[in-house]
Amino acid sequence: MVSLDKAIIARLETHGEKFEILVDPELAYLFKTGSKKDILNLLVAEEIFIDARKGERPTAEAMKKAFGTTEFMKIAEVILRKGDVQLTTEQRKKMVEEKRRKIVAILARECVDPRTGAPHPPQRIEKALEESRVRIDPFKDAEAQLKEVVDALRLILPMKFEKVRIAVRVPAEYAPRAFGTLKEYSIQKEEWQSNGNLIVVVEMPAGLQGEFYDKINKITAGNVETKILK
Repeated sequence: MVSLDKAIIARLETHGEKFEILVDPELAYLFKTGSKKDILNLLVAEEIFIDARKGERPTAEAMKKAFGTTEFMKIAEVILRKGDVQLTTEQRKKMVEEKRRKIVAILARECVDPRTGAPHPPQRIEKALEESRVRIDPFKDAEAQLKEVVDALRLILPMKFEKVRIAVRVPAEYAPRAFGTLKEYSIQKEEWQSNGNLIVVVEMPAGLQGEFYDKINKITAGNVETKILK
């Protein structure tokens, strides 16, 4: 555990009040990024504050109103999960980069260029992100930031979310193995024919088509029929 002078503040504003705790910067970073699952050894002082720098504490009534309890550990966990942590500049930069990579991966997987119907390469999305200067929130889930990011990127890079439905016919000799791969996607229709052939309709984000065709062709040695359904 770090000393008080090296501790950072985790803060949550709720019910018209501000609540703060003092935490270890490295362990708090691991907790916020999901690498650490509990708050053991993370807390520097077992105190809840309304202003940690001044040592001012909330009343029991204020804690009860905001959290439904006055128990320190329960309140501290809520503050850490829902509040903001004053990370070091390097930690914040690292979290932003990690969140940026997740957002790029999602957009490359689920969005296409409406002009061509093809997915955008990750490098193109990265470049558009830099040009747009859209703010990435290090504490907010990547999925929750997609709308704001896409709205900003569309001014530079045309894109839209799109899913595709693909009909697949697999010969009997490859069907059992292929079915395991097909289940990785959303199966809309499944038919096992009397001769052992397998016919399915799968749905997936448009950006996954290339990956899908690579997998299914590898398993069947190219002996597969596919058709994109309108």
